[in-house]
Amino acid sequence: MNNIVLANIFRFLGLILLQGLVFKNVGEGWKEFPYLFVIIYPLAIMLLPLRTPRVLTIVLGFVAGLMVDGFYTSPGIHASAAVFMAFCRPFVLKALEPRNGYNVNYSPTAARWGIRWFLQYAAIMLTLYLLFYFSVEAFTFVYLGSILLKTVVSLITSMIFIVIYQVIFNPVD
Repeated sequence: MNNIVLANIFRFLGLILLQGLVFKNVGEGWKEFPYLFVIIYPLAIMLLPLRTPRVLTIVLGFVAGLMVDGFYTSPGIHASAAVFMAFCRPFVLKALEPRNGYNVNYSPTAARWGIRWFLQYAAIMLTLYLLFYFSVEAFTFVYLGSILLKTVVSLITSMIFIVIYQVIFNPVD
C-alpha cells in the first residue's frame, strides 16, 4: 500500500476512535444545555482524496457511521447522516471548485487550497451532516427550532475542533 492509502486508513480509524472515546462525552455533562455536540469524524470522509470513487466514498461513509453508531448505541442515525454527506460531497466540491480546477491526486485540505476555501467546504459539509443527523434523530419537523439550534451550536463547536485538527496534523496529502 502506498503512503496516501495508509494515511487515510489511520486518519479514518483515528477520527472514529476520537469521536467515540472522547467527543461522545463532551455534551453529556451539560444536561442544562442539551444542544452541544462535537462531531468531527465526518472529517475522515471530507479529507478523502478527490479521485476516490463516489461509490467508495459512500461505502466508507456508511462504515464510519456504523462504527460511530456502535459507540453511541444509536441504530443507524450516524450511518445515514454520513452516507448523505458522502453523497453530497461531489456537489459541494463542484460548487466550490477553483477556477483552475482541482488536482485530483490530493485531498481537499486547508494546506492545499487555503484556510478560507477549507472553512467553506467543511462548514457546508458539516452543516449537511448535522441537519440530516438531528432531523433523523428527532424524526419530525415539529422540533425544527431545536434541530436548528443543535445544528448551529454543534457546527460552531465542531468547526473549532476541525480547525484545531487541521493546524495540529496539517494533512497535506
